[in-house]
Amino acid sequence: MNKINLLKENIALAMKGGGDKRIESQHKKGKLSARERLQLLLDEGSFEEIGMLVTHRCKDFGMENEVYPGDGVVTGYGTINGRLAYVYSQDFTVFGGSLSETHAEKIVKIMELALQNGAPVIGLNDSGGARIQEGVVSLGGYADIFHRNVQASGVVPQISAILGPCAGGAVYSPAITDFILMAQNTSYMFVTGPNVVKTVTHETVTSEELGGALTHASKSGVTHFACHNEVECINNIKQLLSYMPQNCEEDAPVYAYETTEESRPALDNIIPENPNQPYDIKEVISEVVDADSFLEVHKDFAENIVVGFARIGGRSIGVVANQPAFLAGVLDINSSRKGARFVRFCDAFNIPLLVLVDVPGFLPGTDQEWNGIIINGAKLLYALSEATVPKITVITRKAYGGAYDVMNSKHIGADLNFAWPTAEIAVMGAKGAAEIIFKKEISEASDPEAKLKEKETEYTDKFANPYRAAARGYIDEVILPSNTRNKLLKGFKMLENKVAKMPKRKHGNIPL
Repeated sequence: MNKINLLKENIALAMKGGGDKRIESQHKKGKLSARERLQLLLDEGSFEEIGMLVTHRCKDFGMENEVYPGDGVVTGYGTINGRLAYVYSQDFTVFGGSLSETHAEKIVKIMELALQNGAPVIGLNDSGGARIQEGVVSLGGYADIFHRNVQASGVVPQISAILGPCAGGAVYSPAITDFILMAQNTSYMFVTGPNVVKTVTHETVTSEELGGALTHASKSGVTHFACHNEVECINNIKQLLSYMPQNCEEDAPVYAYETTEESRPALDNIIPENPNQPYDIKEVISEVVDADSFLEVHKDFAENIVVGFARIGGRSIGVVANQPAFLAGVLDINSSRKGARFVRFCDAFNIPLLVLVDVPGFLPGTDQEWNGIIINGAKLLYALSEATVPKITVITRKAYGGAYDVMNSKHIGADLNFAWPTAEIAVMGAKGAAEIIFKKEISEASDPEAKLKEKETEYTDKFANPYRAAARGYIDEVILPSNTRNKLLKGFKMLENKVAKMPKRKHGNIPL
């Protein structure tokens, strides 16, 4: 009986974490406890904890007198909407959630189980970093986690929620995972904190300004979702998982869908008469995908391209679309990186791709050239060329120059390419082309401006349309915008059993 009572006492201590007062302090900051987060994330009654009674092994600096069962991280498995998931939730009330040798071992154990059993790994991060008292042992623990992150990449989905501090080496595990979510005002990520920044560069900056959720969502692109609070963050994780398979050898879940009237007449009038006038590509997306199914990813970063998950006929797809309402939809460094990363995730996990094209080219300027638009633009080209999932392209308006090639053209492996009658497929815009081709005629004309407009119209009539590309077979069909959803439903259904054989190699060398 005494042994049973001892077990009960240890379990009670582990469940308590760092103590009631510390948990109460967390609540005052708008933060949940480690276990409360797991209760929200997992289906009720499904959580099975692993390593509850693990304690640290450190005997230095008085640590032998500070022992808490669990050692600052709650690990285990459960179900999310009935599907298996492996989870770990760091407990800031125990040594600030700092990572020790045993803390790391618990996380590694969960990641190895996820790999062996083919299910997602979700990390709820809330840690002050490596446990200083353990020295290099804690650093080794981080490296062990990083290595498992890399092994799991492309095998099972990995999602990181930042729900408190995440600094120094701790940031690199989330960085390797597929998606990062942050809670506004209570979480931050940075390699070096404000004090170090001030010492080295003499800049005065707050933690929130340096590495807060909004900073990483809009400036660096490190985080994919900046959530208002922890509850929204956890709900977003559940929603994200609904679009994904359990692992790279499975398909995403299919939801019931009944075919009805699939024509979308609103699309026939969505492209403005003026080819330079913007429109919102998200309106096109909402018309062609299942109602209320679009989940945008990286919403506040590189807004000239839109990426996200959706469903067509109940099946998951990834959407990549130029956004003419922001920077005219040009491709630049950030949008190319954003698109490439998303495409590679979808390809790794068997999620078909829909690419909507309205792109006038790459953004010109010294800033872009000096910071590597060539290499970064090539990332998107590489990712779409490499992808073997079903890929369908719809050109809504402009498809100019090299950007036409990059945006999932037939030449880089698209399965089906459709174009609206408003599509303009050409080397460049009509005005620029006319100025080059008819330079002599224009300069010798009595009214050069009128001659330029005449030649611009001539070029537009001849080249700024989809029919030359269709005659070559580069476009499979010119379709009415209102019929787009119908074509996509049939196209993705036709491609659902696609198999692609690739050359034997260890791996390609994407231009990083």
